[in-house]
Amino acid sequence: MDKPTFNQLYERQITLSEVGESGQNLLQKAKILIIGCGGLGSNVAVFLAASGVGNIELIDFDVVTVSNLHRQVFYGLNDVGKPKVSCLKSYIENITSFVKVTEYQVEITKNNILNYIINADIIVDCTDNLHIKYLINDSCVIQNKTLVYGSLHKFDGYVATFNYDLGDGIRSSNLRDAFPEIPTKLPPSCAEAGTLNTIVGMIALHQANEILKIILKKGSLLIDKIFIYNSLHHTSQNIQIQKKIAADEILTTYNKEKYQPLSCDFSNEIIKINATEFWDKMKNDKVVVLSFSGKLPGNKYNEKVIRMPYFSFDPFRMPIKPTHDYILICSKGLMSYDAAIALIDAHPNLKVYNLENGTDSLNHI
Repeated sequence: MDKPTFNQLYERQITLSEVGESGQNLLQKAKILIIGCGGLGSNVAVFLAASGVGNIELIDFDVVTVSNLHRQVFYGLNDVGKPKVSCLKSYIENITSFVKVTEYQVEITKNNILNYIINADIIVDCTDNLHIKYLINDSCVIQNKTLVYGSLHKFDGYVATFNYDLGDGIRSSNLRDAFPEIPTKLPPSCAEAGTLNTIVGMIALHQANEILKIILKKGSLLIDKIFIYNSLHHTSQNIQIQKKIAADEILTTYNKEKYQPLSCDFSNEIIKINATEFWDKMKNDKVVVLSFSGKLPGNKYNEKVIRMPYFSFDPFRMPIKPTHDYILICSKGLMSYDAAIALIDAHPNLKVYNLENGTDSLNHI
């Protein structure tokens, strides 16, 4: 078919009195940075693009895997193994020619984040790592950027608009006003605890909705509160937040904090191994793998893998082979480390290994 005009493509949206041509032009000029292109980020990106947000930047270091497809529905089987940012850019360019998509296949760190957020109007947190969420939050406070936050845990989803400009140099509350410190014991990721695909889409749409309202300056925003939705029982609530922590305090914290989610202090009893060492050990017949994050890439050696939810792990009741080595794995290497400690406590003579950086590292070998 012929290439549609701007007004043809966005006709139904322009018809809304709250949008109109002036509002659609505001969307066209907006510049949004989406960090994380998994379940949340891919949905947010596509719906913003379809709404006519004219400049979308995508950041994600990961590639598409088969286990992504049940909730990251804008990727397909032909995309497996390809960078998420490239696949998402191609999808968006196929539905609209009025959106400029810029892709960055990089991992966000303290060393590079300020370079990416500095030119964006709104930052969107679609990551699944708590340390990185605090890094994004603190960076937005330092750079006076509005942050639309989203996170998931099983059937629960969380959305908030943080650090919104209220005028006269005043900004709304942020993540540290709700939770001042990064928890020392991290909650399980979606890969470890599981998630239902519908809650992913619901929370992503709430994020996209917040962004559209911010750009259009219409409606009520989720400022000074966190919206929580449970898809299993169809319940929701707003948790109010009071501004407590000054920006200069967050700057001080930022200068000291390393924001390194993948590092652990391993005891001498629990030996950490890297991805190469892991695959070498899997050649040994006397190896058992306890996995809290599903199968191994390529379904290799899965006869040696015992898959289980983290919360059902009981080292005192599970059958143990004293002659075998035990390797514990999860997506990031953190939950498996806690389980390894429990396994050693229950069976002091057992040789236990923990996969450093988790199963994410196996995809790159």
